[in-house]
Amino acid sequence: MAQQQFRYSNSVIVFPLLLVFSIWLVFWYQVRIDSGIRYFGIYPQKIEGLLGIFTSPFLHSGLSHLYNNSIPLLILSMALFYFYNKIAWRVLFFGMLISGLLTWVIGKSGNHIGASGVIYMLVSFIFFKGIIAKHYRLIALSLIIIFLYGSMIWYVFPIKDGMSWEGHLGGLITGFLLALFFKSKVAKPEKYLWETEAYNEEDDPFMKHFDEDGNFIEILPEDENEDESTTQREINYIYKESEE
Repeated sequence: MAQQQFRYSNSVIVFPLLLVFSIWLVFWYQVRIDSGIRYFGIYPQKIEGLLGIFTSPFLHSGLSHLYNNSIPLLILSMALFYFYNKIAWRVLFFGMLISGLLTWVIGKSGNHIGASGVIYMLVSFIFFKGIIAKHYRLIALSLIIIFLYGSMIWYVFPIKDGMSWEGHLGGLITGFLLALFFKSKVAKPEKYLWETEAYNEEDDPFMKHFDEDGNFIEILPEDENEDESTTQREINYIYKESEE
């Protein structure tokens, strides 16, 4: 099951590229045609600000804002579509919805825009999902994510003016909640036959080479003309220290 899930497909590259391309396309439209669309962000505690839950991730204040969000969004979404391909779109949709709603609830007055809330959601989801799933590949991915983006944790606190720390915090909380919700939707660690309940030691061909005391039993053909007929010969190995 794990091998079937962790399988490369074109969607691992195509969908993340389309996602990043869409926010660049919106920014081009904002700069060249209608700069007023950047005001379609999240306005906390205002009914008209609810629309920004769906539009704010595609809006950015400037080129540097857009660039700083594009690279982590591309990398994290590629990881999402490769390791969690069956639930990737649901994670993105509900992640954007819930993190945006939390920003609307806890945010201070102003226009909250940018894909950073989605980025924090992806970092949180991938990290906590790997720990919860207990699959060695997903745990390794969690450690890589912490290595690359662990320093982002400081920006869920109000330490920088003009930055929507509420959106970052909303994304962090949302990723954790989604990691708990989708707990049965990922591959489980593969088990050896002897780790399953159906395993019977008496039917194990390897274990037949040992007696009840753990002594090795060599199984030899009884007749060279009849390979299927066998006899058993017990061999005891005795350890003796060398005399110097």
